[in-house]
Amino acid sequence: MQNDQFVGAWKLVSCEARSSNGEVVYLYGRDPFGILTYDSSGNMSVLLMRRDRPRFASGELLSGTPEEIKAAFEGFNAYCGTYDVNEEKRKVTHHVEGSSFPNWVGTDQVRFFEFSGDQLLLTTPPITRGGEQLTVHLMWARIRK
Repeated sequence: MQNDQFVGAWKLVSCEARSSNGEVVYLYGRDPFGILTYDSSGNMSVLLMRRDRPRFASGELLSGTPEEIKAAFEGFNAYCGTYDVNEEKRKVTHHVEGSSFPNWVGTDQVRFFEFSGDQLLLTTPPITRGGEQLTVHLMWARIRK
């Protein structure tokens, strides 16, 4: 099932990962960049990144040092695929077809949602990062329908 409230382009306002003890982690820095799109045919794509990722000294796409490549990868996430909405459970499921993180290809990524005017809050189920359980809260603002 699709939900017309999702359709359009969204810009990331904030991204906070919260641990069970209340600690807040900024996975993409305190000023992250992100774009999320949903279309009326059931397709979606998302890009998230740190704005402060260091540039490659060589200036060449395929010539980063191992340290530069590591920093670029760890400060970036993107995936695309299709989506469906379960209104009753207030969740949207992203069916991942392509991803910067290879392990997500072919998986379903569930996000719980809340709308407030032209803002969309997506929250992940608890995820494990470095042995710690985190819930990620992503606030998006509509930029166009």
